[in-house]
Amino acid sequence: MRLRHADGSLLHLAYCSNVHPADDLDGVSAQLERYTARVRERLDVPSLGIGLWVAAPALADVGAADRLAEQLDRLSLEVVTLNGFPYKAFHADVVKTDVYWPHWAEKPRQDYTLALARLLAKLLPDDVHEGSISTLPLGWREGWTAENQAASLRALADLASELEALERETGKKIRIAMEPEPGCTIETVAQAAESLRALAPEWIGVCLDSCHLAVQFETGTGAVAALEEAGLAVVKTQVSSALRVDDPASEEGRELLARFDEPKFLHQTREIVDARVQGTDDLPEALEGALPAKDQWRVHFHVPVNTSEHTTQDELLDTLGALAGANAPVTRHYEVETYTWSVMRDAPTDDEGLVAGLASELEWTRDRLVALGAEVL
Repeated sequence: MRLRHADGSLLHLAYCSNVHPADDLDGVSAQLERYTARVRERLDVPSLGIGLWVAAPALADVGAADRLAEQLDRLSLEVVTLNGFPYKAFHADVVKTDVYWPHWAEKPRQDYTLALARLLAKLLPDDVHEGSISTLPLGWREGWTAENQAASLRALADLASELEALERETGKKIRIAMEPEPGCTIETVAQAAESLRALAPEWIGVCLDSCHLAVQFETGTGAVAALEEAGLAVVKTQVSSALRVDDPASEEGRELLARFDEPKFLHQTREIVDARVQGTDDLPEALEGALPAKDQWRVHFHVPVNTSEHTTQDELLDTLGALAGANAPVTRHYEVETYTWSVMRDAPTDDEGLVAGLASELEWTRDRLVALGAEVL
Protein backbone atom coordinates (compact mmCIF):
# COMPACT_ATOMS: atom_id res chain seq x y z
CA MET A 1 0.00 0.00 0.00
CA ARG A 2 1.46 3.32 -0.98
CA LEU A 3 1.00 6.69 0.66
CA ARG A 4 2.42 10.13 -0.06
CA HIS A 5 3.98 12.05 2.81
CA ALA A 6 3.27 15.77 2.99
CA ASP A 7 6.81 16.47 1.75
CA GLY A 8 6.18 14.39 -1.39
CA SER A 9 8.05 11.27 -0.21
CA LEU A 10 6.60 7.86 -1.02
CA LEU A 11 5.71 5.76 2.05
CA HIS A 12 5.35 1.98 1.76
CA LEU A 13 3.00 0.10 4.10
CA ALA A 14 3.06 -3.70 4.20
CA TYR A 15 2.44 -6.59 6.53
CA CYS A 16 5.09 -9.19 7.29
CA SER A 17 4.61 -12.67 5.87
CA ASN A 18 6.34 -14.33 8.82
CA VAL A 19 2.84 -14.71 10.23
CA HIS A 20 2.45 -17.52 7.66
CA PRO A 21 4.46 -20.75 8.03
CA ALA A 22 6.55 -21.35 4.89
CA ASP A 23 10.05 -22.82 4.81
CA ASP A 24 10.41 -23.23 1.03
CA LEU A 25 9.46 -21.30 -2.07
CA ASP A 26 6.38 -23.39 -2.75
CA GLY A 27 5.19 -22.53 0.74
CA VAL A 28 5.80 -18.82 0.21
CA SER A 29 3.91 -18.88 -3.07
CA ALA A 30 1.01 -20.80 -1.57
CA GLN A 31 0.66 -18.35 1.32
CA LEU A 32 0.63 -15.37 -1.04
CA GLU A 33 -2.29 -16.94 -2.89
CA ARG A 34 -4.09 -18.17 0.22
CA TYR A 35 -3.82 -15.04 2.35
CA THR A 36 -2.02 -12.00 0.94
CA ALA A 37 -4.00 -11.72 -2.27
CA ARG A 38 -7.21 -11.94 -0.26
CA VAL A 39 -6.02 -9.24 2.16
CA ARG A 40 -5.49 -6.97 -0.85
CA GLU A 41 -8.95 -7.76 -2.18
CA ARG A 42 -10.54 -7.12 1.21
CA LEU A 43 -8.80 -3.75 1.44
CA ASP A 44 -9.78 -3.01 -2.17
CA VAL A 45 -6.44 -1.39 -2.99
CA PRO A 46 -4.72 -1.49 -6.40
CA SER A 47 -1.52 -2.89 -4.90
CA LEU A 48 -0.59 -4.28 -1.49
CA GLY A 49 2.83 -4.32 0.12
CA ILE A 50 4.09 -7.56 1.60
CA GLY A 51 7.21 -7.75 3.74
CA LEU A 52 8.42 -11.18 2.73
CA TRP A 53 10.06 -13.65 5.04
CA VAL A 54 12.00 -16.16 2.93
CA ALA A 55 13.73 -18.89 4.93
CA ALA A 56 17.33 -19.76 4.08
CA PRO A 57 16.53 -23.16 2.49
CA ALA A 58 14.19 -21.51 -0.01
CA LEU A 59 16.99 -19.34 -1.41
CA ALA A 60 18.74 -22.36 -2.88
CA ASP A 61 15.91 -22.65 -5.40
CA VAL A 62 17.27 -21.61 -8.81
CA GLY A 63 14.80 -19.32 -10.52
CA ALA A 64 13.11 -18.36 -7.24
CA ALA A 65 13.33 -14.64 -7.87
CA ASP A 66 11.83 -14.82 -11.36
CA ARG A 67 8.91 -16.97 -10.25
CA LEU A 68 8.23 -14.81 -7.23
CA ALA A 69 8.37 -11.65 -9.32
CA GLU A 70 5.84 -13.07 -11.77
CA GLN A 71 3.50 -14.12 -8.98
CA LEU A 72 3.73 -10.77 -7.20
CA ASP A 73 2.89 -8.98 -10.42
CA ARG A 74 -0.06 -11.29 -11.13
CA LEU A 75 -1.49 -10.82 -7.64
CA SER A 76 -0.92 -7.02 -7.61
CA LEU A 77 1.52 -7.26 -4.69
CA GLU A 78 4.82 -5.47 -4.20
CA VAL A 79 7.90 -6.03 -2.06
CA VAL A 80 10.24 -3.30 -0.82
CA THR A 81 11.34 -4.93 2.42
CA LEU A 82 12.29 -8.39 3.67
CA ASN A 83 12.35 -9.79 7.18
CA GLY A 84 15.73 -11.45 7.49
CA PHE A 85 15.60 -12.08 11.25
CA PRO A 86 14.47 -15.74 11.40
CA TYR A 87 16.87 -17.96 9.45
CA LYS A 88 14.50 -20.94 9.17
CA ALA A 89 11.85 -22.97 11.05
CA PHE A 90 10.11 -19.89 12.47
CA HIS A 91 6.93 -21.92 12.88
CA ALA A 92 8.41 -24.99 14.52
CA ASP A 93 6.52 -26.29 17.56
CA VAL A 94 9.08 -24.53 19.76
CA VAL A 95 11.07 -21.55 18.49
CA LYS A 96 12.20 -19.64 21.59
CA THR A 97 15.94 -18.74 21.40
CA ASP A 98 16.51 -20.81 18.26
CA VAL A 99 15.47 -17.74 16.27
CA TYR A 100 18.78 -16.06 17.18
CA TRP A 101 20.93 -18.63 15.35
CA PRO A 102 22.99 -18.42 13.28
CA HIS A 103 24.15 -15.11 14.72
CA TRP A 104 26.24 -12.45 13.00
CA ALA A 105 29.57 -13.98 14.02
CA GLU A 106 28.68 -17.06 11.96
CA LYS A 107 29.14 -17.04 8.20
CA PRO A 108 25.74 -18.56 7.31
CA ARG A 109 24.10 -15.38 8.64
CA GLN A 110 26.14 -13.16 6.34
CA ASP A 111 25.57 -15.48 3.37
CA TYR A 112 21.83 -15.61 4.05
CA THR A 113 21.51 -11.83 4.29
CA LEU A 114 23.49 -11.25 1.10
CA ALA A 115 21.30 -13.79 -0.71
CA LEU A 116 18.23 -11.92 0.55
CA ALA A 117 19.67 -8.66 -0.75
CA ARG A 118 20.17 -10.16 -4.19
CA LEU A 119 16.62 -11.49 -4.14
CA LEU A 120 15.19 -8.15 -3.08
CA ALA A 121 17.10 -6.29 -5.78
CA LYS A 122 15.22 -8.44 -8.31
CA LEU A 123 11.84 -8.08 -6.62
CA LEU A 124 11.81 -4.30 -6.10
CA PRO A 125 9.27 -2.49 -8.30
CA ASP A 126 10.79 -0.72 -11.28
CA ASP A 127 10.03 2.71 -9.83
CA VAL A 128 11.57 1.95 -6.40
CA HIS A 129 15.30 2.39 -5.90
CA GLU A 130 15.74 1.40 -2.24
CA GLY A 131 14.91 -1.79 -0.36
CA SER A 132 15.41 -2.81 3.26
CA ILE A 133 16.15 -6.01 5.17
CA SER A 134 15.66 -6.24 8.92
CA THR A 135 17.94 -8.59 10.81
CA LEU A 136 18.74 -9.78 14.31
CA PRO A 137 20.77 -7.48 16.59
CA LEU A 138 24.03 -9.41 16.30
CA GLY A 139 22.96 -12.29 18.56
CA TRP A 140 21.57 -13.47 21.88
CA ARG A 141 23.47 -11.97 24.81
CA GLU A 142 24.24 -15.18 26.74
CA GLY A 143 27.62 -16.58 25.76
CA TRP A 144 28.39 -13.55 23.60
CA THR A 145 32.12 -12.85 23.61
CA ALA A 146 34.40 -10.03 22.52
CA GLU A 147 35.47 -12.30 19.65
CA ASN A 148 31.84 -12.68 18.59
CA GLN A 149 31.40 -8.92 18.68
CA ALA A 150 34.46 -8.26 16.54
CA ALA A 151 33.57 -11.00 14.05
CA SER A 152 30.02 -9.67 13.73
CA LEU A 153 31.17 -6.15 12.97
CA ARG A 154 33.66 -7.45 10.39
CA ALA A 155 30.87 -9.45 8.75
CA LEU A 156 28.64 -6.39 8.57
CA ALA A 157 31.45 -4.27 7.15
CA ASP A 158 32.07 -6.92 4.48
CA LEU A 159 28.34 -7.02 3.74
CA ALA A 160 28.27 -3.25 3.28
CA SER A 161 30.91 -3.60 0.58
CA GLU A 162 28.85 -6.33 -1.10
CA LEU A 163 25.74 -4.14 -1.01
CA GLU A 164 27.66 -1.29 -2.62
CA ALA A 165 28.73 -3.63 -5.41
CA LEU A 166 25.15 -4.87 -5.77
CA GLU A 167 23.93 -1.33 -6.30
CA ARG A 168 26.53 -0.77 -9.02
CA GLU A 169 25.41 -4.00 -10.68
CA THR A 170 21.62 -3.61 -10.41
CA GLY A 171 20.90 0.05 -9.75
CA LYS A 172 19.07 -0.99 -6.58
CA LYS A 173 20.20 0.08 -3.11
CA ILE A 174 19.53 -2.51 -0.39
CA ARG A 175 20.09 -1.42 3.20
CA ILE A 176 20.32 -3.54 6.34
CA ALA A 177 18.25 -2.67 9.41
CA MET A 178 19.52 -3.99 12.74
CA GLU A 179 16.53 -4.67 15.01
CA PRO A 180 17.12 -4.14 18.76
CA GLU A 181 15.28 -6.78 20.79
CA PRO A 182 15.02 -7.45 24.53
CA GLY A 183 17.56 -10.00 25.71
CA CYS A 184 19.86 -9.65 22.73
CA THR A 185 23.37 -8.24 22.44
CA ILE A 186 21.69 -5.06 21.21
CA GLU A 187 18.43 -4.64 23.10
CA THR A 188 18.22 -0.84 23.33
CA VAL A 189 18.65 2.07 20.97
CA ALA A 190 21.66 3.26 22.98
CA GLN A 191 23.35 -0.11 22.48
CA ALA A 192 22.57 0.05 18.75
CA ALA A 193 24.21 3.46 18.54
CA GLU A 194 27.28 2.23 20.41
CA SER A 195 27.71 -0.95 18.34
CA LEU A 196 26.92 0.39 14.88
CA ARG A 197 28.33 3.90 14.83
CA ALA A 198 31.67 2.68 13.43
CA LEU A 199 30.04 0.86 10.50
CA ALA A 200 28.93 2.25 7.14
CA PRO A 201 25.78 4.24 8.01
CA GLU A 202 24.79 4.45 4.35
CA TRP A 203 24.25 0.69 4.32
CA ILE A 204 23.74 -0.41 7.94
CA GLY A 205 21.04 1.24 10.03
CA VAL A 206 18.29 0.35 12.47
CA CYS A 207 14.87 -1.22 12.35
CA LEU A 208 12.67 0.28 15.07
CA ASP A 209 10.22 -2.35 16.26
CA SER A 210 7.65 -0.47 18.33
CA CYS A 211 6.82 -3.55 20.43
CA HIS A 212 10.47 -4.00 21.38
CA LEU A 213 10.83 -0.30 22.19
CA ALA A 214 7.80 -0.41 24.47
CA VAL A 215 8.93 -3.58 26.27
CA GLN A 216 12.23 -1.84 27.10
CA PHE A 217 10.27 1.26 28.20
CA GLU A 218 11.84 3.31 25.40
CA THR A 219 9.86 5.83 23.38
CA GLY A 220 9.79 6.30 19.65
CA THR A 221 10.43 10.02 20.07
CA GLY A 222 13.48 9.37 22.20
CA ALA A 223 14.74 6.62 19.89
CA VAL A 224 14.55 8.81 16.80
CA ALA A 225 16.38 11.65 18.56
CA ALA A 226 19.13 9.34 19.82
CA LEU A 227 19.68 7.74 16.42
CA GLU A 228 19.82 11.11 14.70
CA GLU A 229 22.47 12.24 17.18
CA ALA A 230 24.45 9.05 16.52
CA GLY A 231 24.21 9.51 12.74
CA LEU A 232 22.29 6.25 12.25
CA ALA A 233 19.35 5.93 9.89
CA VAL A 234 16.02 4.32 10.70
CA VAL A 235 15.95 2.06 7.64
CA LYS A 236 12.52 0.58 8.42
CA THR A 237 10.01 0.25 11.21
CA GLN A 238 7.98 -2.71 12.34
CA VAL A 239 4.56 -1.53 13.38
CA SER A 240 3.83 -3.68 16.42
CA SER A 241 2.34 -3.56 19.88
CA ALA A 242 3.21 -5.36 23.12
CA LEU A 243 1.09 -6.80 25.91
CA ARG A 244 0.71 -4.37 28.83
CA VAL A 245 -0.54 -5.45 32.27
CA ASP A 246 -0.86 -2.62 34.77
CA ASP A 247 -1.36 -4.74 37.90
CA PRO A 248 0.44 -8.06 37.33
CA ALA A 249 0.01 -9.16 40.96
CA SER A 250 -3.78 -8.93 40.91
CA GLU A 251 -6.03 -11.90 40.16
CA GLU A 252 -7.21 -10.21 36.98
CA GLY A 253 -3.63 -9.46 35.94
CA ARG A 254 -2.49 -13.04 36.56
CA GLU A 255 -5.41 -14.41 34.57
CA LEU A 256 -4.62 -12.09 31.68
CA LEU A 257 -0.93 -13.00 31.68
CA ALA A 258 -1.76 -16.72 31.78
CA ARG A 259 -3.66 -16.33 28.51
CA PHE A 260 -0.42 -15.26 26.83
CA ASP A 261 1.86 -17.85 28.42
CA GLU A 262 2.46 -20.21 25.51
CA PRO A 263 5.40 -22.51 24.66
CA LYS A 264 6.28 -21.55 21.08
CA PHE A 265 7.80 -18.05 21.09
CA LEU A 266 9.97 -16.21 23.59
CA HIS A 267 8.10 -13.59 25.62
CA GLN A 268 10.64 -11.37 27.38
CA THR A 269 9.00 -9.49 30.27
CA ARG A 270 10.03 -6.16 31.76
CA GLU A 271 9.14 -4.01 34.79
CA ILE A 272 10.47 -0.74 36.18
CA VAL A 273 12.08 -1.53 39.54
CA ASP A 274 13.77 1.26 41.52
CA ALA A 275 13.73 3.47 38.43
CA ARG A 276 15.52 0.85 36.31
CA VAL A 277 14.26 -1.62 33.74
CA GLN A 278 14.48 -5.18 35.04
CA GLY A 279 13.23 -8.27 33.33
CA THR A 280 13.17 -11.96 32.55
CA ASP A 281 13.88 -13.82 29.36
CA ASP A 282 10.43 -15.41 29.26
CA LEU A 283 6.99 -14.92 30.76
CA PRO A 284 6.92 -18.12 32.86
CA GLU A 285 9.96 -16.94 34.84
CA ALA A 286 8.21 -13.66 35.62
CA LEU A 287 5.03 -15.45 36.69
CA GLU A 288 7.09 -17.69 38.99
CA GLY A 289 8.33 -14.65 40.93
CA ALA A 290 11.45 -13.43 39.13
CA LEU A 291 9.91 -9.93 39.00
CA PRO A 292 8.34 -8.14 41.99
CA ALA A 293 5.08 -7.37 40.14
CA LYS A 294 4.68 -4.06 41.92
CA ASP A 295 4.35 -2.04 38.74
CA GLN A 296 3.30 -2.41 35.12
CA TRP A 297 4.62 -5.35 33.12
CA ARG A 298 5.33 -5.17 29.42
CA VAL A 299 5.59 -8.47 27.61
CA HIS A 300 7.18 -9.24 24.24
CA PHE A 301 4.04 -10.69 22.71
CA HIS A 302 3.05 -9.04 19.45
CA VAL A 303 -0.66 -8.28 19.75
CA PRO A 304 -2.88 -6.76 17.00
CA VAL A 305 -1.92 -3.13 16.54
CA ASN A 306 -5.54 -1.98 16.31
CA THR A 307 -6.25 -3.27 19.83
CA SER A 308 -5.95 -0.67 22.59
CA GLU A 309 -6.90 -2.56 25.77
CA HIS A 310 -3.94 -4.08 27.65
CA THR A 311 -1.50 -3.11 24.88
CA THR A 312 1.20 -0.52 24.25
CA GLN A 313 -0.79 1.11 21.46
CA ASP A 314 -0.11 4.58 22.91
CA GLU A 315 3.62 3.92 22.61
CA LEU A 316 3.09 2.74 19.04
CA LEU A 317 1.28 5.98 18.23
CA ASP A 318 4.22 7.92 19.65
CA THR A 319 6.59 5.92 17.42
CA LEU A 320 4.51 6.51 14.29
CA GLY A 321 4.32 10.21 15.09
CA ALA A 322 8.08 10.43 15.53
CA LEU A 323 8.69 8.61 12.25
CA ALA A 324 6.04 10.09 9.96
CA GLY A 325 4.74 13.20 11.69
CA ALA A 326 7.59 15.61 11.01
CA ASN A 327 8.28 17.77 7.96
CA ALA A 328 10.03 14.81 6.36
CA PRO A 329 9.61 11.11 7.12
CA VAL A 330 12.35 9.50 9.20
CA THR A 331 11.73 6.21 7.36
CA ARG A 332 9.66 5.27 4.34
CA HIS A 333 9.19 1.54 5.09
CA TYR A 334 6.37 0.55 7.50
CA GLU A 335 5.81 -3.16 8.12
CA VAL A 336 3.01 -4.42 10.38
CA GLU A 337 4.48 -7.42 12.18
CA THR A 338 2.02 -9.42 14.27
CA TYR A 339 3.39 -12.92 13.79
CA THR A 340 1.65 -14.42 16.82
CA TRP A 341 -1.89 -14.91 15.49
CA SER A 342 -1.46 -18.70 15.63
CA VAL A 343 -0.77 -18.71 19.39
CA MET A 344 -3.35 -16.17 20.58
CA ARG A 345 -6.11 -17.67 22.70
CA ASP A 346 -8.90 -15.73 20.99
CA ALA A 347 -7.42 -15.63 17.51
CA PRO A 348 -9.46 -16.64 14.46
CA THR A 349 -9.23 -20.30 13.58
CA ASP A 350 -10.04 -20.05 9.88
CA ASP A 351 -8.52 -18.33 6.86
CA GLU A 352 -11.25 -15.72 6.59
CA GLY A 353 -10.73 -14.63 10.18
CA LEU A 354 -6.97 -14.22 9.72
CA VAL A 355 -7.44 -12.30 6.48
CA ALA A 356 -9.89 -9.98 8.23
CA GLY A 357 -7.50 -9.49 11.15
CA LEU A 358 -4.53 -8.64 8.95
CA ALA A 359 -6.62 -6.26 6.86
CA SER A 360 -7.88 -4.51 10.01
CA GLU A 361 -4.33 -3.95 11.23
CA LEU A 362 -3.33 -2.44 7.89
CA GLU A 363 -6.44 -0.22 7.83
CA TRP A 364 -5.68 1.04 11.32
CA THR A 365 -2.04 1.80 10.45
CA ARG A 366 -3.00 3.47 7.17
CA ASP A 367 -5.50 5.68 9.00
CA ARG A 368 -2.88 6.68 11.57
CA LEU A 369 -0.44 7.66 8.80
CA VAL A 370 -3.19 9.65 7.08
CA ALA A 371 -3.92 11.42 10.38
CA LEU A 372 -0.25 12.41 10.42
CA GLY A 373 -0.65 14.08 7.03
CA ALA A 374 -0.01 11.30 4.51
CA GLU A 375 -2.22 10.76 1.47
CA VAL A 376 -3.27 7.34 0.22
CA LEU A 377 -2.31 6.73 -3.42
